[in-house]
Amino acid sequence: MGIFSKLKQAFGSNEDQDRYLSGLDKSKKSFSQRIRRLALGFSGVNEEFLEELMIALLEADIGVKTAQKIVDAVENEAMDRRLRTFSEISECLVEQMAKLYTEHEDRPFQENPDGPTVILMVGVNGSGKTTTTAKLAKRFQEDQKSVVLAAADTFRAGAVDQLAKWAERLNLPCIKGRENGDPSAVLVDACRYAKEHHSDIVIGDTAGRLQNKANLMKELEKMKRVVAKEIPGAPHEVWLVIDATTGQNGISQASVFMETTDVSGIILTKTDGTAKGGIVIAIRDLLGLPVTYIGLGEGIDDLRPFDINAYLYGLCEGILNDGGA
Repeated sequence: MGIFSKLKQAFGSNEDQDRYLSGLDKSKKSFSQRIRRLALGFSGVNEEFLEELMIALLEADIGVKTAQKIVDAVENEAMDRRLRTFSEISECLVEQMAKLYTEHEDRPFQENPDGPTVILMVGVNGSGKTTTTAKLAKRFQEDQKSVVLAAADTFRAGAVDQLAKWAERLNLPCIKGRENGDPSAVLVDACRYAKEHHSDIVIGDTAGRLQNKANLMKELEKMKRVVAKEIPGAPHEVWLVIDATTGQNGISQASVFMETTDVSGIILTKTDGTAKGGIVIAIRDLLGLPVTYIGLGEGIDDLRPFDINAYLYGLCEGILNDGGA
């Protein structure tokens, strides 16, 4: 069974298939159109074709290093397996994209068996971090988990009020501090509240300042230190929120946060607003981090668990349904 058939089969059993198709619609149309354009005048895997394939991958925001890996792999596979038709090359291309993502092994969600599980949400201002925190809380609610929100982004005007409004809407406790106050103090209060009320999950919405890396590092280190004192092993997860529309800038942002804290996963937001969905492959290749959740729309239920098969099918459906021709 070829990669296209496998993806279609796996996609058919995914309950989020409609959301993936709609959320990746812009990326699918753009990427599939570029790849199908390569079929015009296709005469084999020669230098001209490989150059055009490289451009198509770069336009999909896969990034230079990752795109070059994919192009080299397609060239080598075409030679080794004597691939001749454009359909075979299309299959090979998607195979290599899947391989790049899956060669890193994902670890399971680090749930704390001895008390509340603490999740810190990090990311630059404007990435959708606060809204994503609320969407994530709702997902845990649906899994019958009790959730406490910590409004630890005390420096951004309106962030505390924004999260408090979400908490009210979701009927969740929201621990707040004063504006421009110590975010670590908010996290301490949230951890203590969660222990006292036997809550399952604490989600901390932290500040997203990148202007001064030294201050950011100091702040995040303090947050980690204080929550670890309150709940051993915390934070159990640190999820970096990246706006998909920022493209390769998201990779640069991620690198800074990875220098300052132990990021364990990526939440990619606003994928419905970009035609360059290839950023997922670049994130995985360059950072080695899993995409844990993906934002496929603006609705409260549009934050979905990331599935590489559904993602690749959503991105490449236009090629699949065209038969790779």
